[in-house]
Amino acid sequence: MRDAPSFRASAIFIAAVAVLIRLLTGLHSYSGAGNPPKYGDYEAQRHWMELTINLPVSDWYRNTTDNDLGYWGLDYPPLTAYQSYIHGVFMRKFDEQSVALHSSRGYESLHSKVLMRWTVVLSDLAIFFPAAIAFVAAYYRQRSHEERVWVLALILLQPALILIDHGHFQYNCLSLGLAIGAAAAVISRWEIVACVLFSLSLNHKQMSMYYAPAFFSHLLGISLRKKYPVLNVLKLGAAVLSTFALCWWPFLHSREAVLQVLSRLVPIHRGLFEDYVSNFWCVSNLLIKWKQLLPDRVLVQLAFVATLACILPSMLQQILRPSRRGFLLAMFNCSFAFYFFSYQVHEKSILLPVIPGTLLALDEPLVWRWLIPGALMSMFPLLVRDGLLLPYFALLLLFFLGFVPLRSFNPVAASSLLGGFVLHLAYLLLDPPARYPYLFEAFIATYTFAYFAAIFLYTNYRQWSRSRVLSSTQKRKKKV
Repeated sequence: MRDAPSFRASAIFIAAVAVLIRLLTGLHSYSGAGNPPKYGDYEAQRHWMELTINLPVSDWYRNTTDNDLGYWGLDYPPLTAYQSYIHGVFMRKFDEQSVALHSSRGYESLHSKVLMRWTVVLSDLAIFFPAAIAFVAAYYRQRSHEERVWVLALILLQPALILIDHGHFQYNCLSLGLAIGAAAAVISRWEIVACVLFSLSLNHKQMSMYYAPAFFSHLLGISLRKKYPVLNVLKLGAAVLSTFALCWWPFLHSREAVLQVLSRLVPIHRGLFEDYVSNFWCVSNLLIKWKQLLPDRVLVQLAFVATLACILPSMLQQILRPSRRGFLLAMFNCSFAFYFFSYQVHEKSILLPVIPGTLLALDEPLVWRWLIPGALMSMFPLLVRDGLLLPYFALLLLFFLGFVPLRSFNPVAASSLLGGFVLHLAYLLLDPPARYPYLFEAFIATYTFAYFAAIFLYTNYRQWSRSRVLSSTQKRKKKV
């Protein structure tokens, strides 16, 4: 590509700006700051570093005198544990007290907070940034230099992920970065690389399962069109199994060890949902008290059936007519189906649909313009509790000023933004009735659920309508 050097220079500049914004966001509070006895997600991540560098691998997921699973026990797959170990070594080198066994609980020195923030920034630079650049180079290679630079900026400056990873405090950049890398490999037709990268994403956070139906159906659809379909499926399956075996190797010595890890990954005991999340179960619970009507076992089955019913159309379309844009739409639609209907969804899980929605920015502009503000609003109560009000509004303003053109503000968009603005003010300034202490959280969840449901119906239509257009084009070419 002739403009590769200029794109590389633009990518470096955008990455530098993105790092600066992450660092500025990290100057603010985080989940559970100064809030004993369990603090929050910041303490969970720090505690996992403490556990992994001080205990043998066999005790990482097991309840022992040194590992109280009731206090932020590891509940993500092995790759998260290995990441915690690497970061734990880093923290021990520069601030040994921050990861000392037992005595470091609730440790919140300024020095350790700076180091912890840097572990997330470095994780972003190591995985998420290169994956985003690789995806833009692969999927938008026929687009102009300006368009590719713009979409890369949108991916790297997308405010929802910045606020959760660098404000609230998590490492979603790793699992999501691996998933983006896998998507880039799919676009480039490197199917085995895609299987390895997506398997790594699954082994970092089990929520990457939201994308699994899209990867499975697209790669199956591609394999069925090859000369030796069975052989190709076997190769891809071998890549997946080998990657899983490598990640799980320290736990494969016994059935008990495997089951111990698995038991930590499936949060059945937490119930259908916890906080107010903008999905079907939480919003409909205002009228239908699911938890009181049905036992957890039945709710798990109901959630499974509802999720399966909603992902099947996208899967079927990709098996019948696999395409690059159809695959990305399937990633979006399947992840939203999981967000809407699966069991025990957290409000932060909206990041899963946001990623493919952002990757499709140039192809589906209506999606990201509505999705990103809706995603931010759906997490607003969480971010307020974290003390992130200033970076929330700063990043929201940056998003509108930097990416949303004035011509897109039609009466429908203006009225929806006005409604969101009113709900923000009500949450911040008004006291809810004593009888309904979470009234405004319920309003926000219901409002953003309506947003998301409309987007979900639209993108499912787009996936199938796009498929019919491609099919008609192919038929005309054959006739010619």
